[in-house]
Order: sequence, then structure tokens, then C-alpha cells
Amino acid sequence: MLTLRKSQQRGYADHGWLKSFHSFSFANYYDPQFMGWGNLRVINEDRIAAGSGFGTHSHRNMEIISYVLSGELAHKDSMGNVKAIPPNDVQRMSAGSGVSHSEFNHAEGQETHFLQIWIEPDVQDIAPGYEQKTVAIQSKQGQLVLIASPAASTKAVLIHADAALYAGTFDNGQQAQLTLNAQRKAYVHLIRGSLQVNDIPLKAGDALLVENENQLSLSHGQNAEVLVFDLAA
Repeated sequence: MLTLRKSQQRGYADHGWLKSFHSFSFANYYDPQFMGWGNLRVINEDRIAAGSGFGTHSHRNMEIISYVLSGELAHKDSMGNVKAIPPNDVQRMSAGSGVSHSEFNHAEGQETHFLQIWIEPDVQDIAPGYEQKTVAIQSKQGQLVLIASPAASTKAVLIHADAALYAGTFDNGQQAQLTLNAQRKAYVHLIRGSLQVNDIPLKAGDALLVENENQLSLSHGQNAEVLVFDLAA
């Protein structure tokens, strides 16, 4: 079963310095039908105005992934990490027993556009951790590349969760397939462009909630960038 959720059905918040679409219930946006999907809890599409950002705040027992689309995100945390996250980098922060961090856009005249993703961990109160890796643009063209995984990898960040995250870009007739376990769930989030997934057309911001399916087929991409999650049911 594939359930289409259109971009405009997401929650939205405009704080002036921050404009955010919420795929699932978050902060002041609440929809009991969209509290998460499997162990995927949050996808926020955030746009941070120049010179603004999230002040120091805390998290616990959550795997947090940042996927920067444009601009740059400045990260600082209580573990001592001070990092710049540019486009094509994937950042993972395991909140574990507790961590504090801040995220800012220090650029002048440039917005930072990124996805903030939370996945529920399968272990509790571990020591907080941080990892950041670059995903080459060429590696994502016309295929789905593993960018976050519960198994150690030289190319994907390690998450302490029963989930895997793939990224890909599709254009000019490029196609790809992903085999699924029908006993699990999956989630497709189209970041930009247009794409067909199992013959269902998606536009930027659209999503597919997937269950009881054995395969995803991606085709007819036009300037498309997509994330696909393999999730615990």
C-alpha cells in the first residue's frame, strides 16, 4: 500500500527568521494521523534566514540527521564539536543520554535550507555521538545511495536505529529500484523536482507512506532529488 501525502498537507510555521514545513506533528503543529511513520519521527524542511539560527537546546534518546540543501549550517555542541555542514554532507548526532547543541546560519545575505530528521533509536541512554560525511554529487546520480545505516560503513553515517536512509537524484530518464521487506515500512520524501515512484507522480515536498510492498521503482525524474527510508514497522 502506498499513501500519497501532498506537500501542502504538511504543517507549516513561520517564525520570521525560520520558515519550516513539518511532515509529522512537531511543536505547535499536531495531527494525530501523522505522529511519525514506523520509527521515523520528524522531517522538518527548514529555511533559516541569514544571521539567525537555533540557540543552544537539548535532546535525549534520538538519532538526529541534518541534510543541507543550500547555504551552510554551523553546528556547535556539548561534546566539543564545532562544525560547518555544507550541501552534500550528511550529519548524524546521537543524542543518547543527553546533548546540547546550536545550529546557525552565519552567512550574509544567504538562506540556509536543510532537512532536520529524527529517528527513534533502538538503544537508550547511550553516550552521545557525532559523525559527518560527504556524499559526492556524482554518486547519487541515477541511483539510490545509502547515506545512513545501523551497520558501520565507510560511506554512510552510523545510526543507532533499525532504519536505513538512501538519497538519489534523477533526471533525463534515469531509473532505479529498491527491494523492500514487506514486513517493514518505508517512506519516500521528494526534496525537489518531479519523480514517479511505482507510477505515482510526486512533486517537491510530496511524500509516500509505504507498507506491505516488496519494491520501489523510481522513474521519470525531472531535476529530482529524493530520500527513501527503510523503517521498522
